[in-house]
This record gives sequence, C-alpha cells and structure tokens, in this order.
Amino acid sequence: MDQLAPQSSQSKVSSEHSPWQVSQLSRSLKDWIDKLGRVWVEGELQSFSEKGGNVFGSLRDLDVENAIEIHSFANSGAEIELGLKQGDRVVALLQPVFWPKNGKLTMRIGAMHKVGLGELLERIEKLKQQLIAEGLTDPARKKPLPFLPNRIGLITGAKSDAEKDILQNAKLRWPDVQFEVINTLVQGDRAAGEIIMALGQLDAMEEVDVIIVARGGGSFQDLLPFSDERLVRAAAALSKPLVSAIGHENDSPLLDLVADLRASTPTDAAKRVVPDVVEERKNLKLMRERAWYRVSSYVDAQLQLITSIRTRPVLASPFGFIDAQQEQLTMLTRRIREIFDYRLKVSASEIKELRASASALSPKLTLERGYSVLMDDKGNRVSKLKKDSKFTVITKDQEISASADAVKERDV
Repeated sequence: MDQLAPQSSQSKVSSEHSPWQVSQLSRSLKDWIDKLGRVWVEGELQSFSEKGGNVFGSLRDLDVENAIEIHSFANSGAEIELGLKQGDRVVALLQPVFWPKNGKLTMRIGAMHKVGLGELLERIEKLKQQLIAEGLTDPARKKPLPFLPNRIGLITGAKSDAEKDILQNAKLRWPDVQFEVINTLVQGDRAAGEIIMALGQLDAMEEVDVIIVARGGGSFQDLLPFSDERLVRAAAALSKPLVSAIGHENDSPLLDLVADLRASTPTDAAKRVVPDVVEERKNLKLMRERAWYRVSSYVDAQLQLITSIRTRPVLASPFGFIDAQQEQLTMLTRRIREIFDYRLKVSASEIKELRASASALSPKLTLERGYSVLMDDKGNRVSKLKKDSKFTVITKDQEISASADAVKERDV
C-alpha cells in the first residue's frame, strides 16, 4: 500500500506490526484518487434530484446492471442541462471523489447533457459507413431464405401486435408452420442485450431454419436498440438467414442493412418467410396441367410419326421391296448368262481358227503328204548328214533306222 501513501514526512510503510490507522488509509486513498483525471461517461439517469443548486443521482450502465453515484454542489461551475429527469440518456464529464469520513466513492459532475437526436444520428451514420466499409451490408453475403422452413425462430415483444400478426398470417398461409418464439424487450437500453442472447439461442437450434426479429414500428428513440453495434454485428455473424421486420419506413435501423431480408412490416415478414398454400396448390395444379399437356403433345407427335412410317410403301407392302430386288436379280442373272454364252461362242470360234492354223503348220500334216523327217541319235532334226552317220527316218507310219553310205551335196 506504500503507493497510496500521502506525500508527507509522516508517511511510513505499513506492516503487520506497524499498521496504518484507518484515517491514514483514507487520506492516502483520497490523495491518490484526487490525482485521477476526468472522463466522459454515457449512461441512463437512474435517479436524479436537484435542490438549491445541489444535484444528486445515479447513472446506470446502458447494458448491464452497474451504476455509480453522481453529485454536484451549487456554485461548483458544473454545466448541467436544464430539464433532465430520471430515465434520460445522458453524457457526463465525471471526476472521482473519495470521502474519507465514510469511505464512500462518488463522481463529481463537471458537465452533463442529454444525448441529442443529432448526436445519435451522427453516431448511427458513422457506424453505418463502417459496416459498409467492412462489407457487412454487401448483397453478395446475403443468405437465401428456405422455400419452406422446418421451424421459424421469432424474436419479438411479449404479447405484441407484431407477434400476433406474424403467427396469424403465417398460419393462414401455411397452417402447419412451426415457430420457436422468444420474447424480449424491444425498446430501451436493455433490449439489445436480450435480443443478442435470443439470436444466439435460435442460431444454435438445429430445427430452426430462419430467424425473424420483429417490432411494430415506433419512434426513432424506440428503435435505437436495433442500431446497436453489438446487435448488428451479432446479426451479421449468424449462420442462419435473418429477417428484419421492424416495421418503420421512414427511419431504417442498421439491423435492416445486415439482415438477409428486410420486411416492411411483421405481416410482410410472414408473407416472405412462408409460402401461401393456396397459391402453391394453384401453381402445382398449373404445373401438372402443363406437364400433362407436354406429355400428351409428345405422345401425339410420336403416334403421328408412327402412322406416317406405317403408311410408307415399304411398310405398307413389306414384300414389295423383296419382289423388286428379286426381279432385278433375275434380270442381272439373265444378262450375265447372255454375256457368258456370247463369250463362249466367240471363244469357241477363236479356238477353231487357232486349231486350223495349228493343223496347217503341224509336221504330221506334212508327213501325211508323203514327206519324212530325219532325226539324229539324240532326237534332233537334221538337215545335213555326214557319211556313215546314223539317223532315223520318220514317215507317216514308221520310224526307220539307217546309216549314210554316201552323202552328195545339192545345189539349191
């Protein structure tokens, strides 16, 4: 605790055998806290009273159960807006003050004013531009809604008109639709935290296919929770499609920008999330009629094609094609036979002529005319012989062996 010791010559280090007095600890705490600076804080006035220029009250956190006491004395120079009351959302410049007498810590008000509409609009616009820059509003990241959800998660105020509108209209369109309803605050500083918790619960339920956040309109201040940065980022991080049905046309909360679908009203959300069973039955009937027409048209076209094919000559008389081919084959056979007969006759005549020519040149015909042929002992024809040469004389009917006793040359 020596770091809390007052800056004096009497300060000393505390120990078990040399403890501080309570007053000494209080003075040290006061000296240390007095050196702390001032800080701007935003919150809700939980209690607020003013009497004789003195102001006392408490400032509550906007999201969690946490509060601090605040005060301001007359002639302290504090700049406090007139007309503040309990429940107002304010911004205050605070200085911590420690009271040694009772050990109480409070916050001295240096300045305090109500959060104005212009300031809130400026904050929302700045957050909007930041969300756009981060791509959280990009249409490409929007998740499509299921055609017929298994179960719909609904976050809305308890017994609100928005809840009744969605449940009634959804069941009118699709009587078997199932809902998982979580009632939360839908305005005030604690609404955003409750809605965030409900979103997490519904997103973790496997049977829930789509989530609707609904409220039946309201003033700009009433809709502020739906522009809360924590809620908007939680909505953008959901794994399931989200439908924003705040029901306010003039002032669009930031939740509309990151939601996968913005519905203009809770009733519109019911129409967008579930199909109309009557309309779907009409569409189904129309589709069946179209399918039947297409099938019937196709069958009729095929029947006409079959009829057309059956009336063709080749199918009207299946043997006509065979008869025509048989007639063609008979004609070709006759033609081939004529060609062969002609070729045989021509060839026979040629052979006869060749035979006559061969007969005219045949040695046998010469022998029949009385001539003879001389052959040597080797079987070769000879036209000249020498004396004492042996040879054979071939006549028409005989082969005569002879020898040349004398040879006389003749002049031709």
